[in-house]
Amino acid sequence: MLNRSIEEINQKISQGEARVFTAEEVTRMVVDGEKPSASEIDVVTTGTCGIMSGTAALLHLKVDEPGSFKKAKKIYLNGVPGFPGPCPNEWLGSVDLIIYGTAHSIHDSDYGGGFLFKDMVAGKEIEIKVESTHGEIIESSTTLEEMGTARMIGTRMAFKNYTAFVNPDSKPVSSIFNAIDMEGPFQGLSFSGCGELNPLQNDPVMKTICMGSRILLNGSEGFIMDHGTRSTSKKPNLMLTADMHDMNSHYLGGFKTAAGPEVFDSVAIAIPITSQEVLEQTFIKNSDIKLPVADIKGRHLPLTETDYGKLWNGTESRPTYYPEKCINCATCLVKERCPTLAFNQGLNRKKCFGCGMCAYSCDQGTFEMKTGSVELEIEKQIFDVPIACRQSDLKRAREITRDLTRRIEKGLFSIYKC
Repeated sequence: MLNRSIEEINQKISQGEARVFTAEEVTRMVVDGEKPSASEIDVVTTGTCGIMSGTAALLHLKVDEPGSFKKAKKIYLNGVPGFPGPCPNEWLGSVDLIIYGTAHSIHDSDYGGGFLFKDMVAGKEIEIKVESTHGEIIESSTTLEEMGTARMIGTRMAFKNYTAFVNPDSKPVSSIFNAIDMEGPFQGLSFSGCGELNPLQNDPVMKTICMGSRILLNGSEGFIMDHGTRSTSKKPNLMLTADMHDMNSHYLGGFKTAAGPEVFDSVAIAIPITSQEVLEQTFIKNSDIKLPVADIKGRHLPLTETDYGKLWNGTESRPTYYPEKCINCATCLVKERCPTLAFNQGLNRKKCFGCGMCAYSCDQGTFEMKTGSVELEIEKQIFDVPIACRQSDLKRAREITRDLTRRIEKGLFSIYKC
């Protein structure tokens, strides 16, 4: 049986000879009756994109000239509160801070840390407001390019196991797990996860994905710091970091939910094929991956289960927009509900996340999208539940996976040895 070292694989990468396939491509081979061999594949690339609430940014930025204030007591970027420190930077005119992707602006309830991070990476000017320990108010502005340090840290990202949610009751429920108050009973289902493309689905025991492994986080090359918070052997996730200066704003952003703005990120990880055993872990299909379905009011109490084949296979990644069907409602539910602010007098496809909320909300047929539905058996009753909201974007996940694939093929990305 073939056993290959990481050094051998990296040598092939450096020579531009590595044979690289995405996890979806490998799975399609298996579905088509082929038997992929480790002698024919050097690297399998994986990826995911979705809401990752544990996202934060560690920043160092200039606020004013040295000597202008002693130290910051409070700081806001575009109205989003950060936490100054731990270094006080006395009299330096600059601030070290950490800011959460889930933080909410004090000025705009729809704007939060995720939207701020996207604006920063896109090169937009960011408004700064500092309240010093002596009560002075200092206002200025900056850009990401001017920040000395801007490092994203994801305390828990790329979960292997997710949970889908429904509301079995008639009263709507507000939650971060749906873009709007979830209607019921069983009026819609929300879910996360990119199924067979997801990194930890393709290396479930983390044989090749480990602390120190190189990754792409929102297009920036970073690394795995450790297991993420709340990670267990049965439900693993990852703690990741990368420099925000090298990120691509397309891969990250804010996502409005019924309980306030969240943050989404994109991650890609390479799996070196050191043996046939490692390769065969990547044969997993969407239909093989079970997904618990829970009451949105009690997320740890599954009602039943489904699988990613029922949620992703045969669906569309983006809506089709028919502006001629729009009747200009006094209150446009699509504009009001769109989690990434992609609809405003037209559909901004670059901002679109493919969540499906537009097609779910508009009853005029202005938006059409095959998001599918799923049959759930709960207490011996069958419910046909439409997919109301996807909190993961398979299209972006595929794009960042292809990005990683190209870098490896060009010899620009090497594999870390666990």
